[in-house]
Amino acid sequence: MSAGLALLILVTLQRMGELVWARRNTRRLKERGAIEVGTAHYRLVVLVHAAWLLGIWLLAWDRPLSPGWGVAYLALQAIRFWILSSLGERWTTRIIVLPKAPLVRSGPYRFMNHPNYLVVAAEIAVLPLAFGLAWYALLFSLLNSAVLAIRIHAESRALREFSESRAA
Repeated sequence: MSAGLALLILVTLQRMGELVWARRNTRRLKERGAIEVGTAHYRLVVLVHAAWLLGIWLLAWDRPLSPGWGVAYLALQAIRFWILSSLGERWTTRIIVLPKAPLVRSGPYRFMNHPNYLVVAAEIAVLPLAFGLAWYALLFSLLNSAVLAIRIHAESRALREFSESRAA
């Protein structure tokens, strides 16, 4: 098996595992009274991310992997793990807000409000670059940027409206 194919399998398995974890976290948060916001754009987020991964499989499964870009992608996974472990049960793929709960301010959230979106944006560019698909990296970076603009606006508004600091 080539290194490129192994990386694609790893990314796919990771994303599938994250979806299972996100679904579990979403259910548990809602059981505790959490509110979902931004549902109107969620399908668009799913569409862009699913198309990105499917397209990489179609275009890159048999292409050689650039070792430098491959390592860069793996380094992003360390940051992703830091983000997911910092959010713990509050990490989901949806915008789920637990009213009056304090915002997470540990891990990378000490330094910025939306580190996960920064990592996702980097992943969307770096993985195609690892297979020499610069045009694909650019195309999906632009699509993801448009979706993220909508999502970050909705998430920031929800966090302001329902966070502990506003309720106090």
